[in-house]
Amino acid sequence: MDILDLIVIGGGPAGYLAAQRAAEGGMKVMLFEKKRLGGVCLNEGCIPTKTLLNSAKIFDHAKNGQAYGVKVSDAVFDSRAALARKNKVIQMLVSGVGMTMKKNKVTVIYEKAKLKEKTSEGFLVEAGGEVYTAKHVLAAAGSDTLIPPIPGVKEALMDGLAATSREMLELEEMPEHLAVIGAGVIGLEMAAYYCTAGVKVTVIEMLDKIAGTMDFKVSKMLQKELQKKGVSFLLGHKVTEVNSYGLVCEKDGETKQITADKILLSIGRRPSIEDCGLQNVGVVVEHGKVVTDENLCTSVEGIYAAGDINGKVMLAHTAYRESEAAVNHMLGIDDEMNYQAIPSVIYTFPEFAGVGETEESAKEKGLKVKTAELPMAYSGRFVAENAGGNGVCKLIMDEKTRCLVGAHLLGTYASEIIWGAAALIEQKVPVEEIKKIVFPHPSVSEIIRETTFQL
Repeated sequence: MDILDLIVIGGGPAGYLAAQRAAEGGMKVMLFEKKRLGGVCLNEGCIPTKTLLNSAKIFDHAKNGQAYGVKVSDAVFDSRAALARKNKVIQMLVSGVGMTMKKNKVTVIYEKAKLKEKTSEGFLVEAGGEVYTAKHVLAAAGSDTLIPPIPGVKEALMDGLAATSREMLELEEMPEHLAVIGAGVIGLEMAAYYCTAGVKVTVIEMLDKIAGTMDFKVSKMLQKELQKKGVSFLLGHKVTEVNSYGLVCEKDGETKQITADKILLSIGRRPSIEDCGLQNVGVVVEHGKVVTDENLCTSVEGIYAAGDINGKVMLAHTAYRESEAAVNHMLGIDDEMNYQAIPSVIYTFPEFAGVGETEESAKEKGLKVKTAELPMAYSGRFVAENAGGNGVCKLIMDEKTRCLVGAHLLGTYASEIIWGAAALIEQKVPVEEIKKIVFPHPSVSEIIRETTFQL
């Protein structure tokens, strides 16, 4: 068999885009995927979640349309119809990825692949009883749901009381009470979806805030907005047991039983390293993550790792950019990965988006910064489209350089605006120059320019 230029292990965002870019660059590429193209993001993460959230958002608009002069008296949420649409969207996009691979002459093999050894000809990869050889290998095996070591969790997963996001995205019958363990992105988005659909939702989080490392003040605002919609939060609580009634949590020595007929486990994800065979060729792994440099090179020359498997920033859009940087390095094109301005979004309603430093992280790094905030009500379009809605734009500026180092938005279209703030941070545009940029009016994005005048 011919020696390939590149073997990609994993068909998620990092894997399929790397295969595409490499093929476009003239490389002979083979991609191995053990399930379906698109990975977690397309099949059981980003896309299905946003599809269901959009259905819930439309339902929410229908229920509350009277504030906008639209009265809908018999709005009903049909979870089965929402699931059917979600599956249709996934199928269309998965097919699109497959067509892109075919168009670029990428050979796709639906088998589990494993690195065997390095030879003088290249790297040997075994899959489906066959052995393939390539000059380069990109490990892009993604990540798996982290299952917390809580007594009773394994039993609850077996009998269906507990579930990961994968199962929750296939749930046809709505539970009466959903308990969510973990107030990160997945937990909050699922809480927003199920609460809007009429389910009683309780979120339990060990930290004293929601949304992980995202801006503290803005995350508190999001918490209040979700509480208005009916989500209950138990912050600073540790889940100590899962039982047939739900779960038990503890804070300051006091325990309480939370009754629930469904429990979502959403404390995070871990890189899928075990089955790739990286250890067979001596790739360095630290703390369960593949060690990579700015070119996504591992400790073994010719082997790269992109996406969740390196654990740097476990987001699909990070994986896309990492795959491009890796392939460019293979092709001899000057390119490096920069992690300083990668946006994060929580697609609740309102949306919460952030990029760069938070006020807390800037302080930890010893940066001398100035912050500015404006309510979203300063945007005419926001007021026009959000009856009683709340939101904020918070910018963080390095006082030494007068450039933005952080931006955090809560409100409508935050996910569509945050890229602009990321570009301003990435390109180190001085605040004085940002003020000269003409934004369209009326648009919610104007809030960024308006907030710079407070710096």
